[in-house]
Amino acid sequence: MSDTMIPGTSTAPARTVVRGDSTDSIHWARKAARTFTDRLSPTPDPHLADTLVLVVSELATNALRHGGGRFTLRLSAGPGTVTAAVSDPSPTPPRGRTPDLDGATGGFGWHMVNRLAEVLTVTPGPGAGKTVRAQFAR
Repeated sequence: MSDTMIPGTSTAPARTVVRGDSTDSIHWARKAARTFTDRLSPTPDPHLADTLVLVVSELATNALRHGGGRFTLRLSAGPGTVTAAVSDPSPTPPRGRTPDLDGATGGFGWHMVNRLAEVLTVTPGPGAGKTVRAQFAR
């Protein structure tokens, strides 16, 4: 993980990067998202911080399960936005599926991310993969 600074702010990180390839890395992605928001100045609303952590968790989980088994999370902040971008090696775009209400196979994550993110985009790359970017107002 690496942090850089936003010019003109106190000690707020402009960017944090986390790479993962196991279910343990989802924990580290969530922890990085929480630390990232805690270090922003001014500190975002607690609801935004919680939402970012949840979206990061869902996107990282989806990348591991459906996107090729590894991910790169990039967190960034500007004066009015906070963004989580998760890249994985699969070119297949995410799709919603009918949630499994009786078992443990999921199906809720992509629907939840669509509802929580103010702006949600899926773009090709890097390489043959894709990047899912969720943006929130600060």
